[in-house]
Amino acid sequence: MSDVLDLPDVDDAWAWMAACEERGWGDGLPTIPPTEERVAAMLVGAPAVELGPLPPRGVTPTLRSVAANAVMAGCRPADLPVVLAALAAVQDEAYNLHGSLATTHPCAPMVMVSGPVRDALGLNSGGNCLGQGTRGNAVIGRALSLVLTHVGGAAPGVLDRSTQGSPAKYTFCFAEADSPFASLAEQRGFAAGDSVVSVMAAEPPHNVNDHGSTTGAEILLTVAGTMAQPGSNNVYVRGPHLLLLGPEHAATLHRDGWTPASIRAHLWEHARIPVAHVSDGNRRQFVEWGVSPDGDHYTVSDDPENLHIAVAGGAGKHSAWIPSFGGTELVSRAVLR
Repeated sequence: MSDVLDLPDVDDAWAWMAACEERGWGDGLPTIPPTEERVAAMLVGAPAVELGPLPPRGVTPTLRSVAANAVMAGCRPADLPVVLAALAAVQDEAYNLHGSLATTHPCAPMVMVSGPVRDALGLNSGGNCLGQGTRGNAVIGRALSLVLTHVGGAAPGVLDRSTQGSPAKYTFCFAEADSPFASLAEQRGFAAGDSVVSVMAAEPPHNVNDHGSTTGAEILLTVAGTMAQPGSNNVYVRGPHLLLLGPEHAATLHRDGWTPASIRAHLWEHARIPVAHVSDGNRRQFVEWGVSPDGDHYTVSDDPENLHIAVAGGAGKHSAWIPSFGGTELVSRAVLR
């Protein structure tokens, strides 16, 4: 479905849902019918964003088709600029949208929102920000996924070839919290007052549970162990990954003088996978792909700068490591109003 055309009965919720299922529309959850009136309301004040063809099908989305999918996802008109910024970001060549949509890997487009638009839209950067319960978090990520499915053609089992997929394919959107460090958006060159979307072809979050450590160095020892996984794409396909610090862990690290740069450098040296933890078959495969160990360990990714650091979450001594598809980059775009 690339535009508002030939809609089935929109007054009967059950008939609408059945029609969507028959036509291959949606993500399996209930959607809102994108009537002419709803799409027109969604487009009021929408910014002009230049969009190109979406892989795998190669169809270029119109602003109207994006708005229709945003309606289906449950977006409010104020959410549309964030959806458009995220869509423009995943179309950056560095993101490798075709590869990330057609891969057998379970990646999904992660959307992190930073800056004033977070509060303007009531996006959740606190407790359970990676989970359910906040409309903006839920519908913005869902709208992006629906556009990629309906316009790009990345339908599960057809052009989306993910072996198992993940719940993140429904929606993977959250907001960056206030941080004792520079925000990720600021680290990437944006001003503190800018509203920014950062996207990455990501796995679901890997929890870092550390209730006992009392120093920043101890916390990073736990983080390093969490990151040192031989099954991660970041070991052999390389690319970006994100350390999403919970506020309590971030406060301890900041108190002890750690910075994003020093955290990144420390984890580059200490988050390593012993060669003995990698099977002989995988070692041979790594060599074919041009990946060699550094001494008797494999590094996580191929450059310490590929580790991005941000803060989000509520009370509790948990953080999250978010690996990526690998053959991609984290891309940030300003939200246009």
